[in-house]
Amino acid sequence: MKNKQVITHTLQRISRRRFLTGAAALASLPLLSGIWPKTALAEAITQALPQFSALRQAQKGILTGAHWGAFEAIVENGRMVDVKPVQDDPSPNELITMAPHQVHAPNRVKYPLVRKSWLEGGALNGKPELRGQDEWVRISWDKALTLVSEQIARLQKEHGPQSIYAGSYGWKSVGILHNSRTLLHRLLNLTGGFLDYAGDYSTGAAQVIMSHVVGSMEVYEQQTAWPDVINNSELVILWGCNPSVTLRNSWNIPDHVGQSGFAALKKKGTRLISIDPVQSDTTRELNAEWLAPRPYTDSAIIIGLAHTLLTEKLHNTDFLTTYTVGFEKFADYLNGTEDGIVKDADWAAAISGIEAETLRTLARDMAKHRTMIMGGWGIQRQHHGEQPHWLLVTLAAMLGQIGLPGGGFGFSYHYSSGGSPTARGGILAGISAGLAPKKGPSSIPVARIADCLANPGKTINFNGSRVTYPDVKMVYVAGGNTFHQHQDTNNLIKAWQRPETIVVNEPYWTATAKYADIVLPATTSYERNDLEMGGDYSQLYVFPMHQCVPPQHEARNDYDIFAGLAEKLGVLAQYTEGKDEARWLKTMYDNMKEQARAARVALPPFDMFWASNNYVRFPIPEENKQWVRFADFRENPLLNPLGTPTGKIEIYSDTVAKMNYADCHGLPGWLPPREWYQSQEAIKYPLSLNTAHPINRLHSQLDNTPLRAKYAVADREAIWIHPGDARTRNITDGDLVRAFNDRGQILVGAVVTERVRPGVVRISEGAWFDPADPTTPGSICKNGNVNCLTFDIGSSSLAQGNCGQMAQLDIEKYRGPVPLNTAHAVPTGA
Repeated sequence: MKNKQVITHTLQRISRRRFLTGAAALASLPLLSGIWPKTALAEAITQALPQFSALRQAQKGILTGAHWGAFEAIVENGRMVDVKPVQDDPSPNELITMAPHQVHAPNRVKYPLVRKSWLEGGALNGKPELRGQDEWVRISWDKALTLVSEQIARLQKEHGPQSIYAGSYGWKSVGILHNSRTLLHRLLNLTGGFLDYAGDYSTGAAQVIMSHVVGSMEVYEQQTAWPDVINNSELVILWGCNPSVTLRNSWNIPDHVGQSGFAALKKKGTRLISIDPVQSDTTRELNAEWLAPRPYTDSAIIIGLAHTLLTEKLHNTDFLTTYTVGFEKFADYLNGTEDGIVKDADWAAAISGIEAETLRTLARDMAKHRTMIMGGWGIQRQHHGEQPHWLLVTLAAMLGQIGLPGGGFGFSYHYSSGGSPTARGGILAGISAGLAPKKGPSSIPVARIADCLANPGKTINFNGSRVTYPDVKMVYVAGGNTFHQHQDTNNLIKAWQRPETIVVNEPYWTATAKYADIVLPATTSYERNDLEMGGDYSQLYVFPMHQCVPPQHEARNDYDIFAGLAEKLGVLAQYTEGKDEARWLKTMYDNMKEQARAARVALPPFDMFWASNNYVRFPIPEENKQWVRFADFRENPLLNPLGTPTGKIEIYSDTVAKMNYADCHGLPGWLPPREWYQSQEAIKYPLSLNTAHPINRLHSQLDNTPLRAKYAVADREAIWIHPGDARTRNITDGDLVRAFNDRGQILVGAVVTERVRPGVVRISEGAWFDPADPTTPGSICKNGNVNCLTFDIGSSSLAQGNCGQMAQLDIEKYRGPVPLNTAHAVPTGA
């Protein structure tokens, strides 16, 4: 207690000085780890630097974080046994309680392993058809690093950099140093290059089309600040999003501000409407009105709304004239000038199943009130997925409220707390991937990887360019899970057999690891030191991620794994730049600290920050709480043009039109998808699939934890079925069900509920793939991996995004012998 009083008194004197003087004096204090108690140090620094808040709960906790929140880990005898959320988390996520299970999971990859046939036959005779069913052989780390480095060196020399696909797309773990994707790319850039990927699975269609429509990716942009929305929005449309679930996690460590925003809308009584074939958790929690259209018909609904605005003269002609181009062409499209089809509310109702008068009333209400359209991403993870987002922007432009407080549209309110006001301070920059070789290879659209592996030499369209697939000889995955995220799993298995070598860095025996040739055991984020920002859009926090427990078994962190490979390949000095983990973290912190200093926000020296076991919370300027997206563009479009060729919102894009794509024209519109309730597939497979983000996982992460007890039905992934559809198939709640189509079949557990529209079934994504017989193509997945049913084509020639949220299928009660679910089992030899 005396130590705490002494240091507090010293820092209180400092806090009374001017900013720069105080910061310099603070830096000079000899307060290092081990001299003062951590709690006393944290509280004392707070006296001098108010933004460094001593917000602690646990007395013995070790501060760290994850995609689901920041927390303090409780460690006893070298084992993580419990967690405590940080005190100022406005909506703590129960997923943090799974951290001890992540560390001590029974299906950890314990040591380096090689598939037996690959070890015996080498890369050229490794029997790739046995991936997923072969035995594993334990080897030393030195042997593993030698095998991997030899393949990298050989392929770079014999086949060039395009023969190595650095397929590390995925959510990885939080932490800016141990960013596995960046570290892999850094290594391969130093050794000659690699085949990269473009886009992502989350927003593959929208991010491409939005660059043509509003001049930016848009889906990952900051939104109109929540306080402004709460104060000014009179009508909020939740279009195909479920923020109550998706806001629980974020790319960085979440600030969980979005939940507070939605709660405030509910408390205020703001009218909310949810448009979704499923009555989502958000719909129920916010008491939102529920409109349940037929799946994949969003574009038709938007067009019907637009027609009502046009014919009833509810559209804002001044806004359209000043801030957009191409509306006249769109008006002609609505009126059927060329095709003779008037696309009014009756036309939209016939397609979508939403009554025409309901659509007309909604259009009138949107025009009458200050309306914020919050669009989700599921509607663009579909065939022709570019169209709904393009049309939503067009609809918002017709309302004329873009750039006004509480009005317009936003595509990230449901993701990582878009709209959380931006703080003032500094931003951590992670380790660099380095400079790609000047003659390096091109990239491929990320969702076309199976097509690329299976068809070397094939050329496809992509956003105005032509991309020719190289002959990929090696795939290296670190921080991703291809067998979860990619569509048409059984087709992926065939394509996955073509490369000579597949290497995976992974803590667990996922399906991707089981289908590899060499698996290197990686640590979880709780077994290493790192730094991370808190709040993807707010940049509100800086969190130290302290190592909680030693690396388990023979696991190594990704930085050390790639450093080991760099040494084998003769580029260790360039890779490490002479820094170890601690030196890298200090460098990153110091760079961020200088930014904060320029913003007149003082931070303690790195050693003091790290020793305090605490985190920084940056101040939020008042003006940022009222920030409105596109306000500057609306105020002066000449001085603040958008990044489009015209500087305006392009309802008609001449750039896209000149690409001459049959499946994505220069004007948005209704294009029937490949599979939907009116397609030929629906005759055989009448049920439309709705895939959802799971509430108790982050994609496939945490599927191997005790949280399964909260969502598994019959020890499988759940399938929601409308009572009418269940009754005609003699299915009751809790039954084991086979869901199937021509692409695959899965076992799922029935949840009979009126929360889905008739003709619709819902299955959450993320269940680990577990084929009953890996030797038989199309064997039933015993755990319910929904991608066994989805199809693998590009959203269009423009974006080549994935179509992971649509498929036609049927279901039946499963009557065979009930197989054991082995999705989380350790394979033979491991």
